[in-house]
Amino acid sequence: MRPQEPHGVVSRSMKREDSFVTDDQDLQRLGYAQEFLRGFGGFSNFALSFSIISILTGAVTLFDYGLSMGGPREMLVGWPLVSFGTLMVALSMAELCSAIPTSGGMYHWSAELGGPTWAWFTAWLNIVGLITAIAAIDYGCAEFLLPMLGLPSTPHSLLALYALLLLSQGILNHYSTALVGWLSDVSVVVHILGVIVLIGSLWIFAPKQHFSFLWSSQNLSPVRAPYAWLFMLGLLQAQWTYTGFDASAHVAEETVDPRRHAPWGMILSVIVSGIFGYILILSLTLAIPNVAQVLQAADRSGNPLPAVLAIVRLTLGNRASVSVLVLTVLAMWFCGLAAITSVSRSLFALARDQGMPMASVWSRVNARLKTPVNAIWLSAALAFAAMLYSGAYSVVTSISVIGFYLAYIAPVYLGWRKKSTWMSKRGPWHLAGASNAVNVLAIVWTVFICIIMVMPPNARAGWGTVSVLGALFLLHLASGKHKLYRPNWEYPKNSHSDLE
Repeated sequence: MRPQEPHGVVSRSMKREDSFVTDDQDLQRLGYAQEFLRGFGGFSNFALSFSIISILTGAVTLFDYGLSMGGPREMLVGWPLVSFGTLMVALSMAELCSAIPTSGGMYHWSAELGGPTWAWFTAWLNIVGLITAIAAIDYGCAEFLLPMLGLPSTPHSLLALYALLLLSQGILNHYSTALVGWLSDVSVVVHILGVIVLIGSLWIFAPKQHFSFLWSSQNLSPVRAPYAWLFMLGLLQAQWTYTGFDASAHVAEETVDPRRHAPWGMILSVIVSGIFGYILILSLTLAIPNVAQVLQAADRSGNPLPAVLAIVRLTLGNRASVSVLVLTVLAMWFCGLAAITSVSRSLFALARDQGMPMASVWSRVNARLKTPVNAIWLSAALAFAAMLYSGAYSVVTSISVIGFYLAYIAPVYLGWRKKSTWMSKRGPWHLAGASNAVNVLAIVWTVFICIIMVMPPNARAGWGTVSVLGALFLLHLASGKHKLYRPNWEYPKNSHSDLE
């Protein structure tokens, strides 16, 4: 889009050539017109990423996995270890986000630092990660919601409810960015208050193990392997939870003072999730009456009961477990809502830069609503197709996380490799002298966790990822020479830089 006359909120932090500029003028200097409303403040920007991470969703749906692999020791050591590694990734991304605060996010950073091929693969890996994340989140929400509604858990009813969840989230994204921002704020309140109430109830009313119980390595894993390997597999409990915090970057063009607020949104979403998630997991672990009893619990129909619900039911009663279930379903729905916001901005940005077929359709912004309506419904349709095609919750979850982290680390690697060429153009939020060390830790952590994610017994996820990468490679070859636009990091007078 050609730049329009600047307007909007003055960015207090943005000062160039001794004069303040508005956020919209800053975006114009990067080569883009202001098409969205800047409806996200700093808190709403953080709330969007925090909602996608969703510690309530992760704790309830993934607690069984970590407990069965590494036992209580996994809960004591695994969560903070993964939180630290993820924070290194978030810090590295935040520095780049402050330098180029656009809806394109990671692929714009890769475009500047690595060229068109890096940009193309970064964009599509991120989109694959987001689409499969929505599929995993909303399908899991449908699985929890059906019994609550008294409906039979058949494949057809699951698919129908899944479609209705996508429809509700698509409609809200279609009609109001401000409402989505407000609901993300509500999501933070639901998550934090829900976690505080649950933690308080466990500490006040539930019988508790001695603290030495946290160091026990008791587990009931079906995998026959040394404990060290089981412990590393158990790290995926936390890593599967820590995804989607790039949403803060994707809504940078809708955020006030994005060069500061978007980086902090990513970082704080990881830090706050890490702190509250850790306290919740330790509280649940100390309340376990018996590991085998919790992992083998079933509901009245004989279906396996998630370990968290089993712990709450055994220690606090049935009503408390129902309340936790309601909170979990709400958290999942908020998570899916925020994820559709994130992926629609990714698709919009790629189409705006002429990086996908039918670009003029997907880059269209509704003049009245100021939302990328076509990109929103494309996001919902692709999420529905992803689950329809794969039919396996575990596969889409793993592909989602690998897609996310490959897209996250590509520009970080490029930025680390070319540090001397771009540090003079960094934004107001940066890591100063710690940048290189943090980047290396982020790269090492991502390589390590991606290897764990595809090793046996997760080989199916590995083959799924290889299939996705193969399909993207063939699509890249078939689509011919790529010509993308990229932001003007040097702020020249022309509206775009061509990237061929």
